[in-house]
Amino acid sequence: MNMTTSKSAAAFAGVLAIAAFAPMVAQAQAQASPPTGPAIPGMCILSQEALVFTSTVGKFVATRLTQLNQAAQAEVNSQTTALQADEKAFEAARSGLSGDQLQQRGAALQARERDLERTVQVRREEMNQTAQKAQKRILTEAQPIFQSAVREHNCSVVLSGTDVLVAETAMDITPTVIAGLNAKITQFEFEREHLDQAAAAAPSQ
Repeated sequence: MNMTTSKSAAAFAGVLAIAAFAPMVAQAQAQASPPTGPAIPGMCILSQEALVFTSTVGKFVATRLTQLNQAAQAEVNSQTTALQADEKAFEAARSGLSGDQLQQRGAALQARERDLERTVQVRREEMNQTAQKAQKRILTEAQPIFQSAVREHNCSVVLSGTDVLVAETAMDITPTVIAGLNAKITQFEFEREHLDQAAAAAPSQ
């Protein structure tokens, strides 16, 4: 048999949904180069990355995602350990099994390997969807605060902080929006999305 359980576990290990956002976190926390000119009236800057990852609620979400990922990882590890033990027992008993028994038990183990691979893929997608949903919630909570900051700073144009290399700090409304968001919400409850349950609940065609 071609055993794949080690491969399955390794494929999932350490794959946090928030890991994909790590470059944006670094960018959000990086200090811009000193500006060389005055602020441009009516032009403002907002960094959504800084809003999501440096706000109080954003930090809470990152911690909660880590917890959910650890739980999913533990589930995969448990299934992997059980499968590896059964595969080892199968190999030890191989010489005493008939041809039909070898085929039946081997096929059953291969089916479990495929199930484990699918579980890995599903849990990873669940974590991705959970992270995206949580991020959307943060931005939704920030939307009215952002609109208020635009009016307060008389912004005619708001540029994404991701695309701006240098800007006068007076043009950056990100700190104002983060402060408002911190005052509005610091955390919210959420669990991992469950795609298996969603698929089971979907009406058959």
